[in-house]
Amino acid sequence: MTQRKGEKPTISIQEHMAIDVCPGPIQPIKQISDYFPRYPRGLPPALPHVGPLRSALSTSSASASTTAAAESDRPNEDNPDRALAGASASLQATKKDEEPDVEGYDSDDSTTLGTLEFSLLYDQENNALHCTINKAKGLKPMDHNGLSDPYVKLHLLPGASKANKLRTKTLHNTLNPVWNETLTYYGITDEDMVRKTLRISVCDEDKFRHNEFIGETRIPLKKLKPNQTKNFNNCLEKQLPLFITLPTLEYKSARTIACPPLPVKTEDKSLEERGRIMISLKYNTQKSCLVVGIIRCAHLAAMDANGFSDPYVKTYLKPDENKKSKHKTAVKKKTLNPEFNEEFCYDIKYADLTKKTLEVTVWDYDIGKSNDFIGGVSLGINANGERLKHWFDCLKNKDKKIERWHTLTNELPGSLND
Repeated sequence: MTQRKGEKPTISIQEHMAIDVCPGPIQPIKQISDYFPRYPRGLPPALPHVGPLRSALSTSSASASTTAAAESDRPNEDNPDRALAGASASLQATKKDEEPDVEGYDSDDSTTLGTLEFSLLYDQENNALHCTINKAKGLKPMDHNGLSDPYVKLHLLPGASKANKLRTKTLHNTLNPVWNETLTYYGITDEDMVRKTLRISVCDEDKFRHNEFIGETRIPLKKLKPNQTKNFNNCLEKQLPLFITLPTLEYKSARTIACPPLPVKTEDKSLEERGRIMISLKYNTQKSCLVVGIIRCAHLAAMDANGFSDPYVKTYLKPDENKKSKHKTAVKKKTLNPEFNEEFCYDIKYADLTKKTLEVTVWDYDIGKSNDFIGGVSLGINANGERLKHWFDCLKNKDKKIERWHTLTNELPGSLND
């Protein structure tokens, strides 16, 4: 290439980059991961992290030289192919030594969510489960200031809903909150203690957005002994998905079951829990009547915008040919735990009780529109579980008041209209 006098020499962009950036022999371009190596906490690097291209070249050249020296004594074999195979094998071994197994690494193994200290007591005589939330330690920071605003909420599984949710107060700007609060579930039966699980969740309260989940722990109630306090100090876990199919299957976490839900029917949604109701039954032999007592309700579902309900209870003794079996309690304003303490009498022969069904429904009273159905329960010869047992106990024990707690569901008994 000739250059005229007074004309500036022209340099191609490739030459410019080679001169300004890489004077001398052109080297492989480093990747950004070479400048910012990342290793999971708790797993210190065994070897200094080098770029994959540079390690490949150096390994290849080293393997090639070693192979060439070894092959000088065996000229009849194809040395370049063997050198290439040796280079690739060395490259894989180097990568295995340098890089940790990210796929098998669980980020939760090195992330501490905190611990929760609490105690549980099942009061069998009063059908109550007392949950005392003491304190938490080392909670995970959820706010920008490196702290959290934690509170604890409880659910009973299966059948978690707003009706059976309890929660503590919120403590602000702390990772080591001390609550010392006792939350009580009423209407807990021996059947519940066998099949229910208590889920205890710790959350961070935010004023301007959704509250954030920190961690949870679960306690099968069958681990508790009646009238004995049991203390716990559990590590919080991340939220566990539920796999419920049949009543014989228990709640499991994704860590213990790594499979999709089984293709069988789940629990009918019509059996969603809506609260508890305490009912008393007594057959009065002198007056030949069945005395039904509506004592109280607990943990009712909130039907109004203010987070409460205005509940009242209706009872029917079916079949009701004359349609005169309807009785109704007074309305209790703005409460989810009303106390009624009202009794109703049904004139009926003792022998006819085996053909009757007592239907109890709870409603939310509204002005100017239809009342909302909260939940219901049926007691009689066609019932099952605690409802059937309560009815039989009434038949076997004349002139004796039998009180039982029952679970309300959103299934409307029979075909009742308000």
